[in-house]
Amino acid sequence: MSRNAGGVVALLLVVVGAPAADAQQGIPFSQHGTVSQRVGYTDIAISYNRPVARGRTLFGGVVRWGRIWNPGADSATTIELSRDVEIEGQPLAAGSYTLWMMPQPAPEPWTVIFSKAVHVFHTPYPGERHDALRLTVMPEAGAHMEVLAFYLPVVAPDSAVLRMHWGTTIVPLRIHVHNN
Repeated sequence: MSRNAGGVVALLLVVVGAPAADAQQGIPFSQHGTVSQRVGYTDIAISYNRPVARGRTLFGGVVRWGRIWNPGADSATTIELSRDVEIEGQPLAAGSYTLWMMPQPAPEPWTVIFSKAVHVFHTPYPGERHDALRLTVMPEAGAHMEVLAFYLPVVAPDSAVLRMHWGTTIVPLRIHVHNN
């Protein structure tokens, strides 16, 4: 192969390979996730971006103790409720909220915040003036979850348990719906 032909082939490989490389660079580290569940007549939907542990110390490291944190990445995690509910025995009106947490080292409970500030970035916390509900919840320990996840492992006709799980930390939220 001549020198010029070799150069043309090399140039072609660069040009043809460029779109694939650009496409991979544009993929976010934290993939978008959603989970939804109907409980009785109430629809519950969570929309969030899923950060990855990647061997890091999560709570007390990436996520600092005693600081308000959005459990997700990029856009703030949202929860939508089609009807009024009770979460951990406290009333929360139907609507859309962003979800925030303040982790504490064991054996302290965590603060969970439902904020009326929606369509916001995951930092900074929008402030107490937007709070719709603040709760304290005891976290649980579980198997390692590499990618942050929300899921509802327990669903009954009038209640469900929503879990936020990342690393070995699980934050359960007991939700009660009214079917009238």
